[in-house]
Amino acid sequence: MSNAHNPIRLFETVVDDCPYLEGKKSASILVDPDHLVDSNLFTMLSRSGFRRSGDMLYAPKCPDCNACVSVRIPTQRFQPSRSQKRVWNKNQDLTVTLEDVRFDLAHFELYLKYQRHRHPESSMCDEDPDKYIGFIDSYFSKSKFLCFWAQDQLIGISVLDQFEGGISAVYTFFDPDQYKRSLGTYAILYMVKLCKIRDIPFVYLGYWIDGSQKMDYKRKFKPLQGHIDRKWQELEL
Repeated sequence: MSNAHNPIRLFETVVDDCPYLEGKKSASILVDPDHLVDSNLFTMLSRSGFRRSGDMLYAPKCPDCNACVSVRIPTQRFQPSRSQKRVWNKNQDLTVTLEDVRFDLAHFELYLKYQRHRHPESSMCDEDPDKYIGFIDSYFSKSKFLCFWAQDQLIGISVLDQFEGGISAVYTFFDPDQYKRSLGTYAILYMVKLCKIRDIPFVYLGYWIDGSQKMDYKRKFKPLQGHIDRKWQELEL
């Protein structure tokens, strides 16, 4: 992760309880937040299994567990399952727009409604708009909002990072009253469609964790590749 002209310092976080697997401990390595990250470096790190949260780039480095696997969908070979086809058809009444990341009160209110319903005890359930924009945006990534509209009502947003050869699904939030639409699944299906149109080979989904119910949805997108032993390989799921 370095070269002679511009070495990257990596820092380890403290070990804490894993939020995904009971009885496990978690830790991460972080790219030095003072390091200047350009689009080329962001591409390299994303392809190497790193993930973005705000301006923080990280990868798991847990003391006794390697369950976190960075995964991506090869878009040209993706084949939707029957249930995914049903989700797609169910949402054909929606209008989808691709917009620049910006602060908008309607977006923020939708985000808070989602957090209060899904993650009321989480630190992400915070009414500070600066923390919200700090989480979704970044100075070094080409981020976009994928917005989902039911007539004139905004019901969901996916935050996307764009880089050479891929789109990364950073975070999706939606109106919990619209749960029957399975908007999380629909958002990924729409990203795959977008990549096929633009000839982008991969949608990056972050980390999949075998045994974690929260992450189980990712294994349903097939074929799925995982970054294991410093190389991408197709997962047998």
